[in-house]
Amino acid sequence: MLQYKILKDENDDIVIEVDSDGFALLHNPILNKGSAFTLDERRLFNMDGFLPSAISTLEDQISRAYENFLKKPTDIERYIFLRGLQDRNEVLFYALITKYLNEMIGIIYTPTVGDACKTYSHIFRYTRGIFLSPENIDRADDIFQSLPYGKIKVIVVTDSEGILGIGDQGIGGMGIPIGKLSLYIAGAGINPSNCLPITLDIGTDNLELQNDPLYLGSRQRRLRGERYFEFVDMFIEAVRRNFPDSLVQWEDFSKQNAFTLLDKYRDNLMSFNDDIQGTGAVVLAGIKGAMRVIDGRLTEQTFVIYGAGAAGIGVARQIHSDLVGQGLSAQDAYDRIYLLDSRGLLHDGRGGVDEYKKSFSKPAAIMAQWKLSSDAAPGLEDIVANAHPTVLLGLSAQAGSFSEKIVKGMNEHCPRPVIFPLSNPTSKAEATPENICRWTGGAAVVATGSPFPDVDYQGRVLKVGQGNNVFIFPGVGLGTLAVKAKVVTNEMFSAASSTLAGLVSDFRLKLNCVYPPIEDLHEVSLKIAVAVAQTAMDQGVATRPQVPELLEKTIRDRMWVPSYARLTKGVHCR
Repeated sequence: MLQYKILKDENDDIVIEVDSDGFALLHNPILNKGSAFTLDERRLFNMDGFLPSAISTLEDQISRAYENFLKKPTDIERYIFLRGLQDRNEVLFYALITKYLNEMIGIIYTPTVGDACKTYSHIFRYTRGIFLSPENIDRADDIFQSLPYGKIKVIVVTDSEGILGIGDQGIGGMGIPIGKLSLYIAGAGINPSNCLPITLDIGTDNLELQNDPLYLGSRQRRLRGERYFEFVDMFIEAVRRNFPDSLVQWEDFSKQNAFTLLDKYRDNLMSFNDDIQGTGAVVLAGIKGAMRVIDGRLTEQTFVIYGAGAAGIGVARQIHSDLVGQGLSAQDAYDRIYLLDSRGLLHDGRGGVDEYKKSFSKPAAIMAQWKLSSDAAPGLEDIVANAHPTVLLGLSAQAGSFSEKIVKGMNEHCPRPVIFPLSNPTSKAEATPENICRWTGGAAVVATGSPFPDVDYQGRVLKVGQGNNVFIFPGVGLGTLAVKAKVVTNEMFSAASSTLAGLVSDFRLKLNCVYPPIEDLHEVSLKIAVAVAQTAMDQGVATRPQVPELLEKTIRDRMWVPSYARLTKGVHCR
């Protein structure tokens, strides 16, 4: 097995001591430089003759890769190209996407990653990450110890049941951990060798996958109940044994499982659920930005959240927590939040409400004076007509559900409505920004979950901010690791949310945009990491506290930047 050791030379530059030759280096994505290997390195590692004679700079390689990227005819082909590049040369991959992040983030993550997950078994080229199943979970220690890089710091894990807005994708869900970790690296500078994507292959209830002859995962029905949680326990215990200092990010688990696992491990494991906590933080930051646009106060708003899955409840919890933090009583904060699931308004007159939703159920008595369209639980039109919301958030994955009637009805009672159709991918958005602007005469403040073009409304350009969790989770992870926090607390996410809201420039706010540009991700992640690390120290959960005055420099210095290090011959292990 190729082994290496990272050292510093007399100029404090990184030098990597490697114990292998030729093809081993050319086929190791962390160490491979491709045509950028120097003449001395080619001769030292017996690669002379394996590469064309011209020696490229990293900039040369970026130009060549970008040229090839642009020639791909579809987004899924661009995704395949970038994944192939990542599997060959990680420095070049991250140098490329960092330079063109605004252009490529929608390819390596939403919305294109949704198509990649659906077609995973058909576009599979090269393995990345680990697949754990009931058949191999008892060998998890051996599997983890066989990794070529042993210092794992960040694990993103999914069981693939709640992928974006498209549901159960079986092992195809591996596209999510791969994509999220790519953003950890590009945004927060986590070293690629410290990252591990994991998919729990516990079967699939997606009949299309079960019947697909090319499907690469288990064709069994999904593991459920006690056996499911026993399996996850075995996974977590293996992580604790092999990577005790790692951060675990739960990703795209569905509904009750997402909350059960978060609550089960949050107090004894450095972990968080991005769908719940990350979404809550990024949406709250956008709402706070909107308050700056309309000169409003959060405590005076009425919120309607359309969609009560993990993301919807996560947003509701974050809003509730912030309202209480700003002085409202817990009950007054609940009174300002209305949640709807697929059966309509959550209220205590309904049966069968999931446990994780119950705290947001309304008393049925509030409907006594309402004018309702039917005897069923009030739907979105009923809530808009009777509750007069000022903030409408879409997390339903129901395309087009924010109709012209609903948007105009909201605008009748609110001169500057805040309307965020946040569902991913783009095809699942509750409305388009262009339609919302047109239906409200340009009065609405709009943000989305997937990227949308700016809106030109009556000669005025309105910039559509993207409420992408990438503004939150890389910084949270970096800050948590910087001080080696024992756990990830709600207050750390609140700090991340407030920091993000404060990073939106006055210029962007004048364009109705409530998020910073994606090109600022590196700096945004740094600022959030500092706020998160400081919060962890203030709360006493940091096991490796830093000097507060040096915190930003300390964190910045540990952020990996894609560049080629000098390679030298050696015999050390990692």
